[in-house]
Amino acid sequence: MSGLVLVGVGPGIGMAVARRFVREGLSAGVIARSEATVKAAADELGRADVLPVTADVTDEAALRSALDRVVEAYGVPDVVVYNAALIQADRIGDLSARQHLDAWAVNVVGAITTASHLAPAMAERGSGSFLITGGMPLPKPDYASLSIGKAGVRTLVTLLDQQYGAAGVHAASVTVSGGVAPGSGWDPDEIANHYWRLHRQAPAEWVHELVI
Repeated sequence: MSGLVLVGVGPGIGMAVARRFVREGLSAGVIARSEATVKAAADELGRADVLPVTADVTDEAALRSALDRVVEAYGVPDVVVYNAALIQADRIGDLSARQHLDAWAVNVVGAITTASHLAPAMAERGSGSFLITGGMPLPKPDYASLSIGKAGVRTLVTLLDQQYGAAGVHAASVTVSGGVAPGSGWDPDEIANHYWRLHRQAPAEWVHELVI
C-alpha cells in the first residue's frame, strides 16, 4: 500500500505530520539521519506499515537508497513531505562559504534530490502531493542562511509545479511564520492538519504556498 514518505521526521512538525497521515490509514516511510530518531518515531506510530530508514539528506546516494527502500516496501508514494532544515542564527558575514553550502544542502538540495527521485514516478501515475516545510515569510537578517534557504524552497515549489503539475503532482509549501510549540498559534498538530488538507485538495483548488 502506497502512502507517505516523510524526510525529516524529528520532533515537532515532522512527527505531527506522520501521526496525522498514519491516522488516515496511510503507510509511512520515515527518514532522518539519526537511527534513534527514526526508531522512536516508528515506536510512537506503532504500526506494522511504518518503515524507519536512516539517511543524511546531504548524502545523495544514501538519501536515494533510503527512498528506494520505502518505494520497495510500499510503492510509489501518495504524498512526500520534505521537512529537513538547518535552523541556525547567523548574519551575513558570520558563515564561511562552506557553511553556507552546508546549509543550502539541507534546506534545498535535499528536497531537490527527493523530488527528482520520486516525482517522475508520481507524475507517471498521474497523482500525488509533494509538500515542503517552508518558513521565513519575510527574510530576517539574524537568520540569513535560513531566509535564503526558504526563498529557495518557494522557487523549487514553483519549478516542481511547472514540471509536474500538469501530470497531476501537487507541489506546495507550508510556510510556518512563527515558533512551533504545542498549545501556541503554531501547534504542530494543527500545522499537520494543513498538510493533510493540502494533500486532499482537488486540482482546481490547489494552493502552492500556505502561510500560517
